[in-house]
Amino acid sequence: MGKWSIGRKPGRALGFLLLVIVGFLVLRRSDWYNLIPAWLRHRQSGLQANGQYFMLEDSTFWIFGGSMHYFRVPKEYWRDRLLKMKACGLNTLTTYVPWNLHEPERGKFDFSGNLDLEAFVLMAAEIGLWVILRPGPYICSEIDLGGLPSWLLQDSGMRLRTTYKGFTEAVDLYFDHLMSRVVPLQYKHGGPIIAVQVENEYGSYNKDPAYMPYIKKALEDRGIVELLLTSDNKDGLQKGVMDGVLATINLQSHHELQLLTNFLLSVQRVQPKMVMEYWTGWFDSWGGPHNILDSSEVLKTVSAILDAGSSINLYMFHGGTNFGFINGAMHFHEYKSDVTSYDYDAVLTEAGDYTAKYFKLRGFFGSFSGVPLPPQPDLLPKTAYEPLRPYLYLSLWDALKYMEEVFVNTVSIGFLDYERKKIVIPLIQGYTRLRILVENRGRVNYGNNIDDQRKGLIGNIYLNDSPLKKFRIYSLDMKKSFFQRFSIDKWSPIPEVPTFPAFFLGALSISLSPFDTFMKLEGWEKGVVFINGQNLGRYWNIGPQETLYLPGAWLDQGSNQVIVFEEKMAGPVIQFTETPHLGRSQYLE
Repeated sequence: MGKWSIGRKPGRALGFLLLVIVGFLVLRRSDWYNLIPAWLRHRQSGLQANGQYFMLEDSTFWIFGGSMHYFRVPKEYWRDRLLKMKACGLNTLTTYVPWNLHEPERGKFDFSGNLDLEAFVLMAAEIGLWVILRPGPYICSEIDLGGLPSWLLQDSGMRLRTTYKGFTEAVDLYFDHLMSRVVPLQYKHGGPIIAVQVENEYGSYNKDPAYMPYIKKALEDRGIVELLLTSDNKDGLQKGVMDGVLATINLQSHHELQLLTNFLLSVQRVQPKMVMEYWTGWFDSWGGPHNILDSSEVLKTVSAILDAGSSINLYMFHGGTNFGFINGAMHFHEYKSDVTSYDYDAVLTEAGDYTAKYFKLRGFFGSFSGVPLPPQPDLLPKTAYEPLRPYLYLSLWDALKYMEEVFVNTVSIGFLDYERKKIVIPLIQGYTRLRILVENRGRVNYGNNIDDQRKGLIGNIYLNDSPLKKFRIYSLDMKKSFFQRFSIDKWSPIPEVPTFPAFFLGALSISLSPFDTFMKLEGWEKGVVFINGQNLGRYWNIGPQETLYLPGAWLDQGSNQVIVFEEKMAGPVIQFTETPHLGRSQYLE
């Protein structure tokens, strides 16, 4: 296997032209540009497929990649995680781009704070990593609706991931905005992006033969000039290959490797081989086990992939967290929503700590680098704060509403879900008010039923076969602006028997510099936690996840506001621990 490196090319005239092209980028990010070696500013050819090898300029290039999603990691920790990636011997960062987070409302875009894609890509370049961008528009990624904005479903005729006019018009407007940010970050424009993926695993969906050519053209028309890739698993590979785009494969077992690479050889002849997603673990669902893949098995498969002459991307290198309500779900035989933690049993833990996989892979990739690897960054400190006792309370019915439970007056009478669709309502003398709390536990992110993911009361509700009408509907968005309406005078001391669902308010006092920690809500049943207005995500006592990751970067020295929204049963205190509790485990094979 050849060593990955970049050969020097003069190309002074072209280099000067490229400097002019990226002038506005330099003005915005001059500190980053000055870190590029002078010879790298004169680029002629980006990543190319040359027979069985990738070439970058005039040298053979092996992609040793790792996936990390900027939207799942606090911005304050991006550098720490990327430095750990570089120190593991990897040379390329891969990341998805979530349309639903960047355009949460039609025509309103957000690339600020934790969604600052440009800052993330430029930070990777500064650290010495190349970038493969996976902009979708559909990304799967165990994120709500596969990263597609739910407002698309306001169109009753919507056909997602097709050339349906309502969908392509929305994609075009989004790509107009997104690609104006991405284009200057490409390799040929002086940036670190060496390849761009066309959609994601479309072969397993495959509802419109015109769709993938449309996405390819949409990228190229907006200035994408780097190598284009597709990415498919074994179920979709046969239908996912397209002309003019390099096909790559997704897998977990080395037993699948030969079968899939033989197929690629038969359809695209001699081309570089790339495992775009080698799954280093797996995601967890509420009510199921915590999935684990043994580190020795990971090393064995990674070694087999490289021995087969294939480049590789570790999915995930660092998973992070499904903060807020971004988690997705699966719905084949039964509906299963994804847990808040996206630990994934990845190479780094949810909190960015090293694992046995990391040390084994660092030794393995280090043998290919030709030079000593950078030192491993120190671990970020953790702590267990003193238990917190909430002291104020606000019933949901004194505020607003939004989740999935049925109430008559203020007495809970049961729950409805995908399996249970009827409930008995007790007869009560006099006037009765029916209240329904509807929860979106996560829209399906993979499969053929993504068009059916409308949430809320989307049909009639019947009482003894008669439809009920004229519901008053409130939206409980649980954003910072929502809690700002609740001034201190609206809260009450916690009663001996609280009325649920309800909000509970407490304060976490920190005397020194804040550290990372994990919240443990023993005695609580199901709800959401907010720290200083940041939504940490859901907790649920059915497991497997038993703690919530709380980044120290989101804490202040002094008093920190803690709000817990609990649906059914509140415990006496909120505990903190230095280590996560992930419940019972299941080893993947």
